[in-house]
Amino acid sequence: MSQQAMSPPGKSAEFRRRIRVLIVDDSALVRQLLTDMLARDRSIEVVGVAGDAHMAREKIKQLNPDVLTLDVEMPKMDGLTFLRNLMRLRPMPVVMVSSLTEHGADVTLDALALGAVDYLAKPRLDIAASLPEYADELIEKVKAAAGASVRALDAHGLGAQSSASRALAPSLLSGARGSARPLRTTDRIIAIGASTGGTEAIKEVLVGLPPDIPGVVVAQHIPKAFSGTFARRMNEYCQLRVTEAEHGQQVLAGHAYVAPGDRHLRIARDGTRYVLELDDGAPVNRHKPSVDVLFRSVAQCAGRNAIGLLLTGMGKDGARGLLEMREAGSHTLAQDEATSVVWGMPGEAVAIGAAERVLALPHIAAALATLASALDIARPHRPGASTASTDPGETYEQH
Repeated sequence: MSQQAMSPPGKSAEFRRRIRVLIVDDSALVRQLLTDMLARDRSIEVVGVAGDAHMAREKIKQLNPDVLTLDVEMPKMDGLTFLRNLMRLRPMPVVMVSSLTEHGADVTLDALALGAVDYLAKPRLDIAASLPEYADELIEKVKAAAGASVRALDAHGLGAQSSASRALAPSLLSGARGSARPLRTTDRIIAIGASTGGTEAIKEVLVGLPPDIPGVVVAQHIPKAFSGTFARRMNEYCQLRVTEAEHGQQVLAGHAYVAPGDRHLRIARDGTRYVLELDDGAPVNRHKPSVDVLFRSVAQCAGRNAIGLLLTGMGKDGARGLLEMREAGSHTLAQDEATSVVWGMPGEAVAIGAAERVLALPHIAAALATLASALDIARPHRPGASTASTDPGETYEQH
């Protein structure tokens, strides 16, 4: 008999049942391994498996699963082509299973752009000791995917993206950097944290920022093999110069720095400058990089000269750090539930009063630019105080 499970976040009472999962992978061994791992959780039911995209298409029609795990490389039709068709015709939560290589990073980031909720490395069959930990991560990601907000692709294969971002993108790809205003150094800083769904959310925010924005530091929960590729891809789209962070780098206006996937990122003061520090310490909130680690360093070093932004993500990492930023006088923003893939991290920030303002994703870049411009002028400030706004994209303010 099926065991009744707690409803995943954001789901209505009709989903108070086992999460139905379809596993798609060309390896029979991997299919069996993933099935056995998911069977450990009584709130999940593997309703079927498929060895290729054509079989998967038929199984989806027959079984109507809640979540799909999808291999990237498959015979007959590759995972990306199948995902593109799926998200256009029958959108559903998908967790990609990818190899942690540079090629795997590119393909996986493409999959996230097409609408996949999350990704997971291929299980290391040669390291049996790591399999229980892998199983825990798989179960967690499948549960989060079941409660995720999924949007259909349009006829051009583009996901839900703001009209402002779409209008800006062609000019960026045709050489907008050459016409940018001269950059200036600054003692202001913008700190961004994200997890599940964050690669695309960060992209939309960075694409919308002007070239003279204060330096941006980013902590995204991402594997080591992916962070450099992610930074390079962001650099292709943005007016900012986006790089993977290096220890000792000075934080400059018009630049964004992405934390490496196996290091904590902090900022520190060096005279009147901010510099980056990378730390190989233990994971915080089970993550390295941890958003809390970054935000706390910004609170301590920048205070009221900083802006903190917490985007979509599973769990609570970053919420406490954002609260510390607000208490230190920083402006603090959180993405709203409607536009978040998973409203875990920003939802926790709202719950504890860390977010000064809660905004829909398409309005965040403009809000950051406005706030950064206001910080250019000395102003009286009461730590933790909320700043009134007439921004039409604002959902509400925390007081």
